[in-house]
Amino acid sequence: MDVMGLMGAGKLLVLWFLCSVAQGFSILDDLSEENGTTPVVLWHGMGDSCCNPFSMGSITKYMEKKIPGVHVHSLMIGNNVVQDTENGFFMNINRQIELACQRIQADPKLQNGYHAVGFSQGGLFFRGLAQRCPQPRIKNLVSVGGPQQGVYGLPQCLGENHVICDYVRRLLNYGAYIGWIQRLLVQAQYWHDPLAEQEFADNSLFLADINNQGSVKNQTYKENLQKLDNLVLVKFLKDTVVDPKGSEWFSWFNSSSSTTMVPLQQTPLYQEDWLGLKVLDKAGKLKLMSVDGNHLQLDQKSLDNIIQTYLKD
Repeated sequence: MDVMGLMGAGKLLVLWFLCSVAQGFSILDDLSEENGTTPVVLWHGMGDSCCNPFSMGSITKYMEKKIPGVHVHSLMIGNNVVQDTENGFFMNINRQIELACQRIQADPKLQNGYHAVGFSQGGLFFRGLAQRCPQPRIKNLVSVGGPQQGVYGLPQCLGENHVICDYVRRLLNYGAYIGWIQRLLVQAQYWHDPLAEQEFADNSLFLADINNQGSVKNQTYKENLQKLDNLVLVKFLKDTVVDPKGSEWFSWFNSSSSTTMVPLQQTPLYQEDWLGLKVLDKAGKLKLMSVDGNHLQLDQKSLDNIIQTYLKD
């Protein structure tokens, strides 16, 4: 065979090899999608980002190790990690949920449903997404330290943005329900003053709506939340970030006090079943879990329990 013939044969061999490799990757992708695992979507908390190697990146790798073949999608709200972190302070929560819905719907590996795990405010946002973005369906929703009834204080902040956090605290103390502060700050949109419930209902841009606290109830929110297989609420017993920490279990203050809290079952939200939590509870789908630690100090045993019980099929 002449030199040209050898070169032609070599090209054919290379093409055959590349096609075989590509086919092999395709087979691996198919196996990944058909191995019986349900994908997991993560939503980080305030001051964090989707891909921080010391937080969400580490959790992603751990879940991939514990659930072989699982697809883990850690939500990025923005075009890069810097935007993702800043948007946790300054992007309207309603817009964040819209973007999260778009990203989830654009991921082909999530179209048959997924488990959702939200950390801190990400747990609250995921619950809002479950009520507003029912397709693809969330199977199990795990809120890890999520302030489901909002916050009435911001005593400490996690992450590296302590300057931003101090700025946020000063503005919230100045007037969380003032229009421009509501529009500017994410944390103002889930600020919940127990002594100003009407002002909260009238002016909150997010939480009052998503908790169905207005005089007109959104029946779709109730219907969509009941599509969950389980709603898992994780509370940190020594939490110094979410104030009050009872909010992580939907507990709230009684109607006449800013110091005395009542459990979820004694709140109007539950008794009048604004969100369908009573229905979920009666069906055994509302799970309350406690962790003996400070905010997001999730020990390995507790994380393994969540993975084994709610994320593995």
